[in-house]
Amino acid sequence: MSRVIIASDSPMAADVGAAIADNGGNAVDAAIAATIVSMCTAPGVIAPGCSGFITIWSPQEEPVVIDAYAEVPGRGLPAAKFGQGIREVNFDYGGGMRSLVGYGSVATPGMFAGLGSAWEQYGNLAWQEIVTPAQQIAEQGFPLSRVSADYLVFTGKSIFGWHPDSYRAIHNTKGNCLQAGELVQIAGLAESLKLIATEGYQAFYTGELGAKIAQEIQKNEGLLTATDLAAYQAITRKPISFSCGDWEIFTNPAPAIGGACLAAMLLLLEKNAFSRWDSSAVKTMAQIQQAVLDYRHQYLDGATNNLVTKEVARLLQLAGLGEPNNLLQSPSTIHTSAVDSNGLACAITASAGYGSGVMITDTGLWLNNSLGEIELHPHGLEGLSPGTRLASNMAPTIARREDGTVLAIGSPGASRITTALTQVLFNYIHLGMSLEDAIAFPRLHVEVFEDLHTMAFETGLPIDAITSLVTRKFEGISMYFGGVQAALWNPNQGLEAVADPRRTGKVASGGKLI
Repeated sequence: MSRVIIASDSPMAADVGAAIADNGGNAVDAAIAATIVSMCTAPGVIAPGCSGFITIWSPQEEPVVIDAYAEVPGRGLPAAKFGQGIREVNFDYGGGMRSLVGYGSVATPGMFAGLGSAWEQYGNLAWQEIVTPAQQIAEQGFPLSRVSADYLVFTGKSIFGWHPDSYRAIHNTKGNCLQAGELVQIAGLAESLKLIATEGYQAFYTGELGAKIAQEIQKNEGLLTATDLAAYQAITRKPISFSCGDWEIFTNPAPAIGGACLAAMLLLLEKNAFSRWDSSAVKTMAQIQQAVLDYRHQYLDGATNNLVTKEVARLLQLAGLGEPNNLLQSPSTIHTSAVDSNGLACAITASAGYGSGVMITDTGLWLNNSLGEIELHPHGLEGLSPGTRLASNMAPTIARREDGTVLAIGSPGASRITTALTQVLFNYIHLGMSLEDAIAFPRLHVEVFEDLHTMAFETGLPIDAITSLVTRKFEGISMYFGGVQAALWNPNQGLEAVADPRRTGKVASGGKLI
C-alpha cells in the first residue's frame, strides 16, 4: 500500500480520492474516483457525458496518454442530418461567449471509456469500488458548489433552461436557479451510476444506458447513434516529450492541440527566459502566447487529424528555435492530479464543452456540446467523417526529474489551459517559486476579444510595456484563467499538492506506507 496525494477541483472529489487510497487504491484509482465524482457533481461546469485525456507515468514504464476525447458521431446517417437539432446561444461568461447547444451538438463522449482503460491498465481496486462513492453521493444529493453556482448565473437560462430535465435539476420549486450550498438532487443519476459500477464502464455505451442515450438523441434530430456508442474506443498514445530546465515533460499529443501549444510556449521561454515578473517579462510572455495562439488559429483550428499531426511537428520545430516571430510568419473543464509514494502519477482533464443542455430522460446524465464549440471549429465540421476525434485544448501533463521527483499537473479553462500551465510551470521550474506560489501568482492570457487582439490579466502584473494589445483587467484572481491542480512526489521530501484558489478545490491524502 502507498501514500497518495490528490488535488482536485472540489472537496467532495478530493475526499473520495483520499478514501479510495485508504482502501488500498493507488494514484490512478484515486484520480479516477475523484474524476467520476466531479463529472457528476459540478452542474454546468462538467457532465457525465464528457470526454478527456489521461496522462499516466509509472516509474517502471514509459509514460502514456489515454485519448478519451469526443468523436464526430453519425455513422450510417445521411449528410442532411448534420447541422440539425442545434440552437445558438450567447452568454456573458468571461466577457461574452457564443456556442451551439441542443441534441445536434452532442458528440460521442469518451470519458468513461478512458477511465475504464486507465483502470484496466493501472488500477489496484475493483471497478465497482471506485465508482460506488459517486453513486452514494448522487443518492444523498450534494451541495451546489460556488463555481457551479457562479457559472450557472451565466448559463442556467441559455444552456440549461430549455430542456425540462435540465431545468428541474438546477431550479427549485419556485423556479429560481439553485444557489451555492443548496442541495442538488438529480433524478436517475444514482441508478445510472449503479449500472456503470456493476456492469462496467461499457454500460454507458451499450445495454440499457447506451440504448436510452441513442434513442432519445435520434428522436430529437441529433447525430449520436447506438453504433457510434458501441464503436467508441479509448486510444493509448505516445505523449509529446520535451525538456524544461532539469525536468522531462510529457503531455497530450496530436490530434489534440493543447499539449503542442503548451510545449511550444515552454520551448520558446527556454530561450527567452526572464528572472522576475517585471513589465518586460509580461511583454515577453504576451508575445510568446500571441505567437503560439496565432499559429494555432491559422494552422491547427479546424484542421483534419492528419494535418494537425503535421502542423504540430512544425510548430514544435519552430518553437525550438526560440524566436516567436518565426511562428507569426508561418488560441469548460475539470482537472484532477494524483501521485503516490511509489512514483506513479496520473493527470486527468475532462470537458463537456459548455454543455448541450441535454439530460437523457430518467438517467440523470447530462451530455456535452463538443460539436458546438465554435472557437475550436471556426470553419464548422463539414468534411469530418463519423469517428474523427475532435480538437481539444486539454493538456494533462506529467514531469519528472532524474532524482525521481514526479509532478502531475493540469488545468481546466478552454483556451486558457495552455497559458495557465505555461505560467505555472515557468514560475516553478525557472523562477524557483514554491508550487503554491507558482499557482497563486497572477496570470495573463492573450486572445481575440471583440475582434481585437487583447491581453486579459489579473491584478498584480505590471503591464506598462504592453502597447500593441488592448488590455482588459480582472480584479483579483478569476476562474477565467483556469484552475491548475498539481500533485508532486519527491523521494526525499515526500508528497505535496496544491489546488488552485481560483476554484473551490481541495487537496487530500490517503493510504499508508507499509
